Amino acid sequence: MTSYRITPAEQGLAIEIEGVGARQEQLLTAFGECAAGQCSCPTDEYQKVEAMEVVPADDAISIRLAARPGTSFDTGEIERCLDYTVEQAKG
Repeated sequence: MTSYRITPAEQGLAIEIEGVGARQEQLLTAFGECAAGQCSCPTDEYQKVEAMEVVPADDAISIRLAARPGTSFDTGEIERCLDYTVEQAKG
């Protein structure tokens, strides 16, 4: 089962997604689209992203989000985006 943890970080958020299993490639592709500004999430939160670092690991993905100057992330909206992206990766 996929689970995630969102932690405030300097100028943004740190997200740890665990239990990605065979969906890792699909998730990495989706997060790559978000990093390129082509996010399919049902939120505009990606417009606040100044920088996004995605690091795969065994059965996990770490994401670091940096907010644009003068903005901050709505954790609830980021959760909605993560839920949507994980659900889409299930196929």
